This record gives sequence, structure tokens and C-alpha cells, in this order.
Amino acid sequence: MPEPERDPRDPRGLRADAPLLAAWLDATSKASAGALLPMCVPGHKQRQDLVGTVIAGDAPFYGGLDTIKHADSLRVAAERRAAALWGADWCRFSVAGSTHGNQALALAVGQPGREVIINRTLHRSLLLGLVLAGLRPVWVRPQIDAASGLPAGVAVSTVRAALAAHPDACAVFLGDPTYVGTISDLAGHAAVAHEAGVPLIVDAAWAAHLGFHPDLPPHAIAAGADAMVTSAHKALPAYSQAALVLASTQRLDEAHLDRAFEATHTTSPAGSIMASIDAARALLAADGEWLCGRLIRAVGAARERLRAVPGVDVLAGPGVEPTKLVVLLAGSGAHGNRVEADIIAAGMAVEMADRDTIVPIPAIADDEGQVAAFTEVLIAAIERHRGEPRRPAAASSWTVEPEMVLAPREAFFAPKETVPAATAVGRVSAELIAPYPPGVPVLAPGELITAAAVAALREVAADGGRIAYAADPSLQTFQVLARR
Repeated sequence: MPEPERDPRDPRGLRADAPLLAAWLDATSKASAGALLPMCVPGHKQRQDLVGTVIAGDAPFYGGLDTIKHADSLRVAAERRAAALWGADWCRFSVAGSTHGNQALALAVGQPGREVIINRTLHRSLLLGLVLAGLRPVWVRPQIDAASGLPAGVAVSTVRAALAAHPDACAVFLGDPTYVGTISDLAGHAAVAHEAGVPLIVDAAWAAHLGFHPDLPPHAIAAGADAMVTSAHKALPAYSQAALVLASTQRLDEAHLDRAFEATHTTSPAGSIMASIDAARALLAADGEWLCGRLIRAVGAARERLRAVPGVDVLAGPGVEPTKLVVLLAGSGAHGNRVEADIIAAGMAVEMADRDTIVPIPAIADDEGQVAAFTEVLIAAIERHRGEPRRPAAASSWTVEPEMVLAPREAFFAPKETVPAATAVGRVSAELIAPYPPGVPVLAPGELITAAAVAALREVAADGGRIAYAADPSLQTFQVLARR
């Protein structure tokens, strides 16, 4: 039987199961043929003679994928498919990344002034979600693995104790898997949250592929979480900024979820990003197990190869997500930032590097050959920068001990002043400051500025790291709450 004809821009034949992708293919085909003369935004009007091919493929959601009056019917159809795939009751596609999804869920779970149990190794987007929603954090922290200096998952007993001490908390927020791929017992966390009568919300930005192969952990919804946000542009092959927000509505109100989502989302979503989410979802539904299996094999082979290099290790084991590749350099004496520079020069930028760690992001688009080629380039760079073995040092992002003086929202809107670093210690921070990556705050609005926090940030900067979100990235001055 002959193979069916396929759209050359849709080689896996996904359009039949992806209404937004089908609409995008139709719209861009007409634009390429000169069959469109749009009299709506965007203002480039598909003319590549003005600013070049940078706008190629850009089709608006409203007025591009369908008429402004009817496009939402396509969106609803696509989002229902995604909800069914993940076993959720509710789903929305976001063109503003997991950042937007986290902030929307923060707005959806409680009223201003309510407490939430929340993991302190959270992404900045969740902390700023607390600012938007006026929620008060009750921090829980993961254990730090002494051998690697990296965070494990948060223990269920830690969350249970926090809920017992704060019975009026309205939700539990966890980031899982962590930035370095360590995982928690989400089913256990869901059980203790539900026993306390509150929802479990999971920032699963790195985990859109989980649950789609028998050797992978279940995704958060399958494990019992009430809502999760996940990026379609990290492990899956969607456009940058593409994300999904999914929820079970037994403990969350669907109408309120919609209001919270719309309050923080653009009214002019990019149809190209929306269509790419739909396409990635259809791909996962059709070939997810095979693609995830290939990725597991590729990462497994890379881990084995790296562990054969003297002084090099990888993060692995039952508490680590099988497709995560976290390379530990301390035993080799090589400095991660120097190794990273060589990798970048070879055209292989990685997600994160610090003194002791390199974190590339293999994804389902990678095959065994690509991951193997990267691994050899990485090993060669490590060999060029070998030094005296050292003990790993836990980064400040993982070890911060916050002392909250004022709730994040109150501090965000309070009067501020700028002071020299020498006089900032003992004052209350008015700003969020984080080494990036991973984007986990060392200081947040309303927290006491300690000598340890300032020293940790300066150490990151001196070591070549980026200090993100600070008004003064040189750390010569800090923004603090004005004294009354």
C-alpha cells in the first residue's frame, strides 16, 4: 500500500490532528503565494522586502489562523486535545512561556494575604506571581546532595510539617523536576496537600515529555497534582515562549482559571507559537514514546561515556529524571565557565555552566548521534582545562536561607532608596536578584539582605556569572526599602 502524500512542511503528517497547525500551514501557504492582502495586524503585512526574512512564518492568531471572530473555536479544539492527552479537565496555550503560566496559577489559587507553601528554589516567575497575587510565601527547601552540591526534591515530610504549621495556607507550589532534573514524590505531595484541603500546583517547565515513556516518571497531573505549567519549547520542539497550563478542576474553579490566565496573557497571541504548541502536542501523541525512548538511550550513552572520563561524573539515579544530563566537573579540576566558552566556540551553547557543573538540554529533537557528538566536544574541552581536583561547592541559588521581613507584594510597592553595598546589609531588599541561570533568587523583595547573600552574589559575579534583575548588576549598590 503506497505511503500517503504528505505536506512537505508537515513531514510527520500531523495537521490532521492539529487544528492550529493546519490553520497556520494554510495561512502561510497563502502568504507565500501572494494570495493575502491583510488589513489587520501585524504591520509587516507579510512583506519581507521591508525588514527581511525575520518575519517569515509569522501569522497572527486572530486574523491569521482564522478570522478575529472565529479563531477561538480552533484554539478550544486544540486545547481540548491537549487536556485529553495529559488527563486534565482544563488547558490553555500560552505564548509567554512557563513564566506566564506560573503567574496565572498564582492568581488563580487564593486571595491577597493568604499563605502558600512554596519551594524556595523556585524560578523568579513564581516569586513575581506571589507579588501579583498578594500571596505570602511559607518557604520549604530541598535537601542538598553533599556529593554534588545540587538540590534534591523536596521531601513530603517537609511539606506535611509546613501545612501543619500553617493550616490556613491555600495551596502548595512546587517546582518539579528541579532545574537539575531531581524529582520529588509528587504523589505523596498531592496526598498531603489534599489531606489539608488545598491544591498542589507544579511548575513542571522542564517536564513536558514526562509520562510518555514507561521509563519516565509520570507527569504532575497523572501523579495527582491539581495544576501544572510546562514549556513546549524546552523538551518539545515548539517555538520559544510556547507553554501549556493544565489543571484538574476538582479543587480549582475553571472560570477563575480562565480569568487569571487572560489577565496576564497578551490579547495578540502569535499564531505561529500557538500552532507550534499544537504541533508539538500532536507529535507527542503520535510518536512520544518512540522519541522519548530515543532520548533516554542517547542520554544514557552520554552518561556512560562521561563517567569513563577520569574525575568527571554525572547526576543520575532513582531521584533524577532519566533524560537530564548534568555533568559534574569538580573531580576533574576543570572550571565550568572555561569549558562552556570552548563549547560555545564550537557552536554548542548549553543551558547552564558554573564552576562545578555543566547542564546541556538534550530534547526529543536530538538523536543519539547529535548527543554523542556534543559529548565528545564536551570531553575535549574538559581535558583542555584540567586542574587540581576540588570539592564541589553548593551554589547560593540552592542554599539561600531567606528571612522574610515583609510580604513580597508589600515590599514591591513600598518606597525605596538606593544605598551603597557597604550599608545594604541589614536592610530589606526592594528588588529580586538572581544568578542566571538558573534564575533562582538569592534575594527577593521583602527579604533581609545578609552579608552571606551579598558575598554569595559577588562570588558568582567574580567567577564570570551573570547577576540578573538587579538595578545595579555590578552589586556596588542595592535597592532597599526606605526607612520610615
